[in-house]
Amino acid sequence: MTEAKDAIQEKKTDKELYSYQKGAIDRIFEKFETAPDDYHLLYQLPTGGGKTVIFSEIVRQYLKHHNKKVLVMTHRVELCKQTSDMLSSFGVVNKVVNSTANLSDQAKYSCFVAMVETLNNRLNDNKLDISDIGLVIIDEAHYNSFTKLFKFFEKSFILGVTATPLSSNRNLPMKDNYNELIVGESIQSLIENEFLAEVEVFQYNMGLTSLEIGSNGDYTVKSSDDLYSAVGMLDQLYQAYLNHSKGKKTLIFNNGINTSIQVYYHLKAEGLPIMHLDNTATKKQRKQILRWFHETPDAVLTSVSILTTGFDEPTIDTIILNRATRSLTLYFQMIGRGSRILNNKSRFSVIDLGNNYQRFGPWEAPLDWQAIFRSPDYYMDRLLTDEDLESNFRYEMPEELRAEFAKSKEVYFDIKSTYQEATFRGESSKVVLERSIAHHAYICIENSEDVYDALGLAKMLGDDIDHRIEKYSQCISKSTHNFISWLKDDYRLKLRSYLRDNFDEVFEEIHGHPPKD
Repeated sequence: MTEAKDAIQEKKTDKELYSYQKGAIDRIFEKFETAPDDYHLLYQLPTGGGKTVIFSEIVRQYLKHHNKKVLVMTHRVELCKQTSDMLSSFGVVNKVVNSTANLSDQAKYSCFVAMVETLNNRLNDNKLDISDIGLVIIDEAHYNSFTKLFKFFEKSFILGVTATPLSSNRNLPMKDNYNELIVGESIQSLIENEFLAEVEVFQYNMGLTSLEIGSNGDYTVKSSDDLYSAVGMLDQLYQAYLNHSKGKKTLIFNNGINTSIQVYYHLKAEGLPIMHLDNTATKKQRKQILRWFHETPDAVLTSVSILTTGFDEPTIDTIILNRATRSLTLYFQMIGRGSRILNNKSRFSVIDLGNNYQRFGPWEAPLDWQAIFRSPDYYMDRLLTDEDLESNFRYEMPEELRAEFAKSKEVYFDIKSTYQEATFRGESSKVVLERSIAHHAYICIENSEDVYDALGLAKMLGDDIDHRIEKYSQCISKSTHNFISWLKDDYRLKLRSYLRDNFDEVFEEIHGHPPKD
């Protein structure tokens, strides 16, 4: 067994631990001392809170005071190197167990860092001596690939660390593998104490009912590609970028490689400085692209999943969620990539093109992680479906169109509440559309000099009309394509007819005098 003094060198970092990090370490060491040797402890801390710093200090202190070895597991090659480097900076001599590692000198080391698949192969081949492993640390512990290795460490203390203690597989809840959860500092607290940047979210109401859910519980790549590669969606992405992130360093997350490539070509054609990155890139290509992204102030990088973990670029100004997800973990990981703070950066933006904000709530809002850890199914079952989300959408006129109705204080009409009120009174559902038509006519007349102006404004209301009809069809539970299409056409005809028949009367009601001839 290597002596502790050989395992620990002088710290190479002057990084001071923050008070909340010291508090977490104290709580975890208290469990080392009081819990059984084979205890499984889970520690939660938001992305950007410094989980690697915390467990590196834990390893340093553990090796000083315990005559046992430590193993740190990660799920990606990049995280292996980052973790090894961080441990080294804390003075922890460590060996990376990768596919090319020579293990003939393993007895010299008290700390190992390994990727889960490589470790599994080495353990099954009896190539790594784990008889003296007293502490196993699992980074990104919500991934289920680690659980198959637990059988090798039945006498070890296991410490899992994660930003989101919710399993990536609903059928394998984390409470089945961990005895206890310790919850760290909240995102809001980290923001208030200037450890994380404040966020500003720009939401877009997206029609996502064409998306399909796969066996992993999240939206399939194919259905996402089909939706997000459409020209209309690419145009909406570009407009959202122009409105909220023009000239800023922007990271775009997509659910499919095809979508990301289409985004690349679409935005490149608009003259934006953009590159595309996915997991098919070589190490050299990835390094070049990320260096370009770091060095280019207004760079736009469109990506697929590869940058959700193990990627740290504090200069990012804007995150664009050009995808929907049903994974709370992925939601936090994507937004967290923009939350790093800098001397000249205390805020960042999120453009949500996947209804994720409505599905999960604000990124910085408090979550009861203990409840989610204990009852993950209860949490998952309460997530709104896309149909439910979209039924709550409120149509907002685009700014240019709203300017045409400048004289109107309110242009919104609530179909759902009007339907509920009509039903309560025992009225026919048809009165809902009649009242909606009267409202549309009123705002057209309110902003017109004559009936021809009003008819012109009515033609501009296509999206608003379509939204109201779709809401109405949801209320009456009739949603065949032909029926909805007929309702939309009929509505437009009746609106024009209403304007011609009632313009003078409504104009005088509004202005107190008839229209001028």
